[in-house]
Formats: sequence, C-alpha cells, structure tokens
Amino acid sequence: MSTPQRRGAVRTDLEQVFRAAYPRVVAVAARVLGSRDAAEDVAQEVFLTFGRSAVPTEDAPAWLSVAAAHTALNHIRSGRRRASREEAAGDGDPVAPDVADAVVTRDERRRVRAALARLPRKQAVALVLRHSGLSYAEVAAALNLSPGSVGTIVRRAESALRKELNRHASSD
Repeated sequence: MSTPQRRGAVRTDLEQVFRAAYPRVVAVAARVLGSRDAAEDVAQEVFLTFGRSAVPTEDAPAWLSVAAAHTALNHIRSGRRRASREEAAGDGDPVAPDVADAVVTRDERRRVRAALARLPRKQAVALVLRHSGLSYAEVAAALNLSPGSVGTIVRRAESALRKELNRHASSD
C-alpha cells in the first residue's frame, strides 16, 4: 500500500497511477460533460486531489473513476449560470453545416446532462460509470456495492433519467 509519508505531501505513486488511470478518468468525465477539454480540466482537478490523498494505491482506479463522475456532475451543476452567460454573449459553438441538426443535438445533450445532474448522486454516478465502459464488477468496487446490485441501480437510474427528461420536456 502506497500513501504519502507526511500530511500534505505529494504521493510517490502519483505518476504511475496517473499514467495508468488518466484515460479512464477523462473518459468518465467526458461522458458526463460531453467535452474532452472540460473532461481534461476535471481530470486535472481529480488528480490534484488524489495526489494529496491517502487513498491506497490498489483503490486508486475505483476512487478516481468515482471522483471524476462526482467532479463532472459538480461542474454541470455549477456551470449552468456560466453557460447561460456564454450563450447570451454569443460564444456558442461555430455554425455547423446543418444548423437545425446542430441546435437539436446540442439541446438534447444539454437536457440529458441537466436531468442527470438532478438524479440522486449514487444513481447518477453508477449510470455514468457503467455507460463509460466500466464493468458491473468495476462499478461495484468503485461504489462499494455488491456486483448484483449494480444492475438494479443502473436500471433505476435509467428509469429516473427518462422520467426527468419527460417531466422537463412537458414543462418546456
């Protein structure tokens, strides 16, 4: 088990863990955020936190995946005001060849991310991890659940996500 020697010290295993886990951390965050650039920012934040943590090396992959999902969800929740300001300022995406398709796609993604942010935290994280390519066993380990309960939580999360999308679609 590798942990920092003194409180506040940077981990001696940080580079090794970073090299092994960075692609997955970015993938999890990108699944939530829909942007590789934003996901890389989240990954940086997650690894900075990990670098000062006492999380055992063997628990690092699961801890980092969950931290990436949580941090990305926090970015969605806190970024709503910023996004509306950017849209009002006209800093949106460049015009695509088919503007109608681009607008619909961007709006759908925004709706899904907003609905995901309204789900209970455990469900949202389980859903994000599973749809980021983690196996049931990996999701179970990351969230400290039994592997048999992961499918149930993911199905409930998918159902809750559909309900959120339908509820907010009818109010638009």
